[in-house]
Amino acid sequence: MPVVREIEAAGYRSLRSIRFPGGPLSVFVGGNGTGKTNLYRALSLLQAASTGTLTRALAAEGGMDSVLWAGPRRKAEPARVRLSAELFEESTGQAYTYAVEVGISPPVTAAAFALEPQVKRERLTVQAGARPVTVLDRDGPAGFVRDEDGRKRPFGTDLLPTETALAALQDAVRFPELQIVRQAFAAWRFYHDVRTDTASPLRRPCLAVTTPALAPDGADLAAAFATLTHIRGDTADLDAAFADAFPGARLVVPRPDREARFGVIFSEYPQRVFEPPELSDGTLRYLALAGTLLAYRLPPFLALNEPETSLHPDLTELLARMIVRAAQRSQVWLVTHSERLAAAVAEYGGVRPRLVLKRDGATWIDGLRLSGAFSDEDE
Repeated sequence: MPVVREIEAAGYRSLRSIRFPGGPLSVFVGGNGTGKTNLYRALSLLQAASTGTLTRALAAEGGMDSVLWAGPRRKAEPARVRLSAELFEESTGQAYTYAVEVGISPPVTAAAFALEPQVKRERLTVQAGARPVTVLDRDGPAGFVRDEDGRKRPFGTDLLPTETALAALQDAVRFPELQIVRQAFAAWRFYHDVRTDTASPLRRPCLAVTTPALAPDGADLAAAFATLTHIRGDTADLDAAFADAFPGARLVVPRPDREARFGVIFSEYPQRVFEPPELSDGTLRYLALAGTLLAYRLPPFLALNEPETSLHPDLTELLARMIVRAAQRSQVWLVTHSERLAAAVAEYGGVRPRLVLKRDGATWIDGLRLSGAFSDEDE
């Protein structure tokens, strides 16, 4: 599966124009209001482009009026959100660069509402040798795509302004490069909205279905634990992470029937299993993070947004160790406002945290050159 080698975003919220590399473990730390979450959201919007939900996702954020860069623009510069990612497949040596631009149209349009986000441009290039080859090029409704023989073809379908060609052209045999990129984006997982309130799905049993990777909302946590316990038959890492966090306590995962469940036995009450509705928010969140980072099979790209929320500070280093361990099986992206967590990940993972800051009102990363490389990369 291709890895993320570079990300570019422009015109989106506080992201005036920024391009930076990705690595096996990327750590972004910064205070509130610096725009670090917008870096995270930009990635999720690229995934939405692959599933055909990009314009809906932007509309759900408040529409183009809310998501567009609000600062000054150059004269005649269009008001658009521009997103791009370069993916690299090590086994083939091929690099795939997908870019999409979204804006709004004049009030009168036959195929979209007046204020609805609309796809203006799309391009996919593939590079295996000295020169990249454009396999998808769209400008408004017109454009071409190369088939499996390398010949340029019209899209063969009437694309709505709210549709991405990446999602609409589903013929994997005729358009294999699109399929590779689409699958790569779709496999990404984002964990930022795992609730622990009384109505949280984490506090309820779930269907007993083999669950190699936790769902983004954590609703199948019990099934993820059951998969590790009763299918993989190896809970050494999970047990160690739990014991380190809660000395003397034990995670209990009974063999499921139609539903999967879990509970905790604390040393003070050795005869009683505490069910999820009885667990504290911090305990439940730590368990959800363990289910995310120690799952049977991790997604190829895993993004965490402020995972330290609701955790006791004493658990920070344990969380850092789980993140570093996960980066050995997946490409991990961490966004945090906890300098302590960033420092712990740096210590255990040997990576340099990147400080996110504001520069002239725009989100920037300390040490980032305009060329898209970090000034310390050669160190």
